[in-house]
Amino acid sequence: MNNESENIKKLGITFLRDELIEANHMLERIDDEFVNACRILSTTKGKVVVMGIGKSGHIGKKIAATFASTGTQAFFIHPTEALHGDLGMVGKDDSTLLISYSGEANEFRILLPLLAAQGNKVISITGNKNSTLSISSDAALNVAINQEACPLGLAPTSSALCTLMMGDALALTVMSQIGFNQNDFARSHPAGSLGAKLLTTVIDVLDNQIEGTHCFTYSSLLDAVDCLCLSGKGLIAIIDDNQVVGVFSDGDFRRAIANKADLNENVDQYMSKNFHYIDANAMCTHALDSMNTNHITALPVLHQNHHLIGIVSVAQIHAAGIR
Repeated sequence: MNNESENIKKLGITFLRDELIEANHMLERIDDEFVNACRILSTTKGKVVVMGIGKSGHIGKKIAATFASTGTQAFFIHPTEALHGDLGMVGKDDSTLLISYSGEANEFRILLPLLAAQGNKVISITGNKNSTLSISSDAALNVAINQEACPLGLAPTSSALCTLMMGDALALTVMSQIGFNQNDFARSHPAGSLGAKLLTTVIDVLDNQIEGTHCFTYSSLLDAVDCLCLSGKGLIAIIDDNQVVGVFSDGDFRRAIANKADLNENVDQYMSKNFHYIDANAMCTHALDSMNTNHITALPVLHQNHHLIGIVSVAQIHAAGIR
């Protein structure tokens, strides 16, 4: 590797190390002000309104999104837009999270008395604990740094990272306080992989094809093999008197052939009577766990009174984004 490549790597490592040093200081900033802020947010009856200007605004949008996805209703308003009509979006039961590293943004100087008059709680994230914003806040979170990672010391880099970290710490702590759990997360992320795992039931992934999923106890081995080929799932159910009494798999067929079975014999002589199955309304994750535990690739899906609904395979569950 040439000298230029080595220098580029060293620069990248230097800037990351500078940011990590400042980020590590945030552990010391989890203080009584942080506790107070979490109490305000966890008991807010309305929404959390996040505001910030410039890079603080970009970070604020992400913080608002994190709150919204972890159980706290939140949205972002640009302070300038708030002064030109959007302040009407802030209700009297809302709390506000104002972000400004200097704590002296002119827009906030105008907004603070207006928010106070409406009775809105104000939480601030700032690098200046003596600023107008900090002093006017119900809870002021300190993200002061010694230096930016930017080699000019100008671009908000370390300060932006520390602000984001403080926002994440707030959102996740409040998430824990309000008891937001995996099921809640899945409902707000239905299109994500976790949503698929926690919301998708077995019946949701079943195809409508019942043909090829079963034979009867009096069916021949040859008929059972035809069904196995038609199903393509490596497993069929064996039915007697409208109830599933066994299963017949590719493995059962191989064992039957190894024992020199006659293809005209009844399949019930070679079916597995002790078999695993899954309820139609069970979660796909339960079906997948059962298959993995028992080293099988498909399960009969049953409803009330052991009535067959269909056959579910590992491939169908994986196709639904569940692994």
